[in-house]
Amino acid sequence: MRRTVFNEDHEAFRETIRAFIEAEVVPVHDEWFAAGQAPRDFYYKLGELGIFGIRVPEEYGGAGIDSHKYEAVMYEETARAGVSFGGSGVHVLLGLPYIQMLATDEQKKRYLPKFVTGEEMWALAMTEPGTGSDVAGMKTTAKLSEDGTHYVLNGAKTFITGGVHADRVIVCARTSAPTAEDRRFGISLFAVDTKSKGYSVGRKLDKLGLKVSDTAELAFVDVQVPVEDLLGEENKGFHYLGQNLPSERWGIAFGAYAQAKAAVRFAKQYVQDRTVFGKPVAAFQNTKFELAACQAEVDAAEAVADRALEALDAGELTPAEAASAKLFCTEVAHRVIDKCLQLHGGYGYMNEYPIARLYADNRVNRIYGGTSEVMKSIIAKSMGL
Repeated sequence: MRRTVFNEDHEAFRETIRAFIEAEVVPVHDEWFAAGQAPRDFYYKLGELGIFGIRVPEEYGGAGIDSHKYEAVMYEETARAGVSFGGSGVHVLLGLPYIQMLATDEQKKRYLPKFVTGEEMWALAMTEPGTGSDVAGMKTTAKLSEDGTHYVLNGAKTFITGGVHADRVIVCARTSAPTAEDRRFGISLFAVDTKSKGYSVGRKLDKLGLKVSDTAELAFVDVQVPVEDLLGEENKGFHYLGQNLPSERWGIAFGAYAQAKAAVRFAKQYVQDRTVFGKPVAAFQNTKFELAACQAEVDAAEAVADRALEALDAGELTPAEAASAKLFCTEVAHRVIDKCLQLHGGYGYMNEYPIARLYADNRVNRIYGGTSEVMKSIIAKSMGL
C-alpha cells in the first residue's frame, strides 16, 4: 500500500534529518544515555536546523508551515536510528500549542524568537505528587499581589519532561478555589521564567526508560510571576489543557507506531545475521510467522497514525479519535516490541542493543498523556455508553 501522507518536501526533510542524526547524534548517544540527558547545547543545534520553528509564523523567525507532518518524520527517523532528541520533544509538542493559542501579540514577540532558536526551551508542568491524572486536584497556587503587578506562586510539580534544561515552564496553578458546580474551575496557566527567585529544580528522576530525556521535580516558593506572563484568561486553564490534549495524544500515538516499525527493522536485521544450529534465525518458520504478524500490526498502526495526522492538520481531530489512535498504536507497539525483543534472545535484554532501550522507552506510552484506561473511558463516552 502506497502512503499518501507525505510529499517530496517531507521526504527531502527526512534525508536532512537522517544525515543530521548520523553525524550529530549516533556517535554521542551512548554518552547521553549514560549521563541521563542530552547536553543543553544540542538544542541550539536543533534550533539552527530549523526544527523548532517549522510551525512558528515567519514574523517570529519560523517557517510558518501549519502542519505536524515534519514532526511525524522526526518521530520515524529518531525511532529508526534508535536515538532520542532528549527533552526537546515537549518543547514543540506541548509548549508551542499554548503559545499559539493563548499568547497575546506582545507575548509572542517576547517568547517565539527565542523559542525558535532554542535559546529558551519550554516545558509543561501539570502533574503534581499525589494527583496524577486528576488535574483538578492540584494544590499549587498563584495568588495575585495586592498591587496587581504579579502573582505569587507556591507548590510542587513532578514528572516534568524537559524540566532540567527548561528556561520557561508553563505552570498550571490554582488562582481560585473550585466551585460546587465545577471542581475544574480556578486553574490558570503561567509562562514561568525558571531563573526566578524561589524556583528550583529538585531531583532529576531516575526512570525505567527514556533515559536521554531529562525528567524532574519542580518546586515554587513565593515565586513572583509578572501578570504579563499569564497565558490566556484566569481560571480557564483546565479548558485550555483539554483543547491541546488531542494533539499531544496524536504525538504519543505516532511516536509509538514509529517505535513499533523500528522494532521490526531491528529484529529483521538481527535474525538475518544471527546463526543458531547452523542456520540463520530468520530461516525458522516461527521467526517468519512472528515477524509477519508484527508487520501486519505495524501496517495497521501506520494507517491509524496517518489518518489521525491528516485529521490533526485539518483541525478535525476529535478527543475521542485522538484517544482511539493513542490506545490502538500504543497497545500495538507494546505487543510488537515485546515479540521483537524475544527474537533477539538474551541479547535483547542488553542495553547495548537498541531493542532493549526501545522496550523500556515504549512502556510509558500507555501511561502518560492519559492512561490506556482513561482512553477507553473517553472512547466509551463518545459511543454514548
